[in-house]
Amino acid sequence: MKAQAIRFDQTGDASVLRYTDIDIPEPGPGEVRLRHSAVGVNFIDTYHRSGLYAVPLPSGIGQEAAGVIEALGEGVTEFKVGDRAAYAGGPIGSYSSHRNIAAARLVPVPDAVPDEIAAGTLLRGMTAQYLLKRTFKVESGMTVLIHAAAGGVGQIATQWARALGAKVIGTVGSAAKAKLVAPFCDHVIDYTQGNFAEQVRTLTDGKGVPVVYDGVGAATFNGSIDSLALRGMLVSFGNASGPVPPFSPALLSQKGSLFLTRPTLGHYTATREELLATAADYFSVVANGTVKAEVHQRYALADAAKAHRDLEGRNTTGSIILLP
Repeated sequence: MKAQAIRFDQTGDASVLRYTDIDIPEPGPGEVRLRHSAVGVNFIDTYHRSGLYAVPLPSGIGQEAAGVIEALGEGVTEFKVGDRAAYAGGPIGSYSSHRNIAAARLVPVPDAVPDEIAAGTLLRGMTAQYLLKRTFKVESGMTVLIHAAAGGVGQIATQWARALGAKVIGTVGSAAKAKLVAPFCDHVIDYTQGNFAEQVRTLTDGKGVPVVYDGVGAATFNGSIDSLALRGMLVSFGNASGPVPPFSPALLSQKGSLFLTRPTLGHYTATREELLATAADYFSVVANGTVKAEVHQRYALADAAKAHRDLEGRNTTGSIILLP
């Protein structure tokens, strides 16, 4: 069957993305054909497009979507035609109207969670789940620092951390974003207005925080290190401002016997059981209202390049979706 997709033949800026027709064969063994109702846009997509994270070319793009199963390949028993399902974290190629995908990569979408929310927030929600509950376990009474609080992961993580009983310091890059995240944070710092690490020290009586969740990268790395308490952990999970430059491990001892980790979602959802549990945990806090997940920007699939430009220009907040 014919479908529409975004492809790119060379790495570069958003102009390399092209909207084209593709052929979709019948699903193979273990696969389903999913008709996408909404497609998630994430910062990692720009890394694939730019070449920061290399992928074989030519390539599709995108790692997250939700939709309805239209056909089953041989051996698929966990799903049936008409089921709602979603996936996040790959394989790449979600910027499309339809695709074949291994059933083992799909998770069921509960009735209480709309397709747009599943498509636009599953990757970010599962990221928040493993960051807060497994990379560094947030517990009641802690104070945590979450960078880019107005971003897709940030808005989910700040709400979830507070529900776990933590006090949340969130950083943002503008007054408008500070206003947006104020309901989710105990303290909001606009890092364009002074040294955020000094403000964190002031807010913690000079002690610093036990954990910093940093998806920004180069621009915040040094300040994140300076915000940590003794034996604190910096969880560096993204490069929105560019990759962290090389540094000597001695820095970690000099700054307080610190820990540094660079986790990825794939390593926390490596088994079917981990994937299902991580997604179910996230969907449960959305369904019960603990986390209010929203889609703030919608673009036509054909306008994927504009979505990338807006995302890289920091002109977006929260989650972004493409509509096939």
